[in-house]
Amino acid sequence: MTDTTRTTTGAEIVLEDVTKSYPNQKAAAVDHVSLTIPAGEVVVLVGPSGCGKTTTMRMINRLIEPTSGRITIGGKDALSIDPNELRRTIGYSIQQAGLFPHMTIAQNVGMVPGLIGWNKKKISDRTDEMLDLVGLDPGQYRERYPRQLSGGQQQRVGVARALAADPPVLLMDEPFGAVDPITRGLLQDELMRLQAELGKTIVFVTHDFDEAVKLGDRIAVLGNQSRILQYDTPEAVLANPADETVAGFVGAGAALKQLTLMRVRDIELSDVPAFGEDEPVETMNRALGTDPEAWGLILDSRKRPIRWTDRRHLAGVGSLRDVGVPIGELVSIQSTLQDALEALLAEGNATATVTGKRGEYVGTVTIEALIDTIKTIRSQHAHDHDDVVDTGAASVSGASS
Repeated sequence: MTDTTRTTTGAEIVLEDVTKSYPNQKAAAVDHVSLTIPAGEVVVLVGPSGCGKTTTMRMINRLIEPTSGRITIGGKDALSIDPNELRRTIGYSIQQAGLFPHMTIAQNVGMVPGLIGWNKKKISDRTDEMLDLVGLDPGQYRERYPRQLSGGQQQRVGVARALAADPPVLLMDEPFGAVDPITRGLLQDELMRLQAELGKTIVFVTHDFDEAVKLGDRIAVLGNQSRILQYDTPEAVLANPADETVAGFVGAGAALKQLTLMRVRDIELSDVPAFGEDEPVETMNRALGTDPEAWGLILDSRKRPIRWTDRRHLAGVGSLRDVGVPIGELVSIQSTLQDALEALLAEGNATATVTGKRGEYVGTVTIEALIDTIKTIRSQHAHDHDDVVDTGAASVSGASS
């Protein structure tokens, strides 16, 4: 959701009456779409397969040429710019990462800066900066090839490459659709963290409404031919679907989906004892106190949480290295409370570990804190529903009097 303190480096995109027709097809693939995408925001195009959302997005960087209409980026007519030049100023990230298999990771990331004439030193520095930004150690990954990376790591490289030349606009076509659900959640968190730092204009295509709610500052729900059924904030779409088709996307449990609108940073975090692997065992023991149920965290050299531990694990050991239980799924301060709920349900101590911008430990979310939050949300939802009923009753009463 929009953060008013966020730096904006993006550019406004305006589509005016944009249409795409193909020969020998009666109906247009995209029919007279008009849409303003504010600078520095994430706008998600969501709709069923075949509705034209990808076609609409690809007309922005002219991978597909519009049949008619006007598209401006930062006030400039996109159709008046050389297509290759235009694409070098727009980042593009797709489902399978689209990395060149015969190039190293560094060569993939540095490709666009090379095409626009950056010198080797600047490209090398930028490549390392971008790999670090997406959570990949440059020393470990820059000379590898795509086949040597997991799907999630390849997607991170794809995002790094799309951002390497510092474009104001980033187009993302179902970029996380091909990875497993846990990796997908982590990549979504990573994108939100990056956006909080960079403030790009991001157009994101998905068919997953929950992903749209999680990532979007605004959601455009599209019907056939990219007809815009509703264009609003996730909160507004959840609370007031424009019609039955949009309501079908929202689905059941709209009140519980509010957990997807709230971030971990919106609630008060708890804390547990947390010490580096090289610190004395006795220091952790003292911090855990006499409570046999108390848990602590073991951190690596960069203060990143790696294992849970308790008094039983520490009995008779001489070092915090190699003791404890690996942490299952971490969440970040950018994660949604839905993510936190899923993470803590997977942990034996019903607690989710929260990390900051560079993966460092910042606190925990407990099941008690989430239950309190859910109670508050449900109470507010019930109150809003009562207000709607009261307003409706009052209007009926006024009409009859």
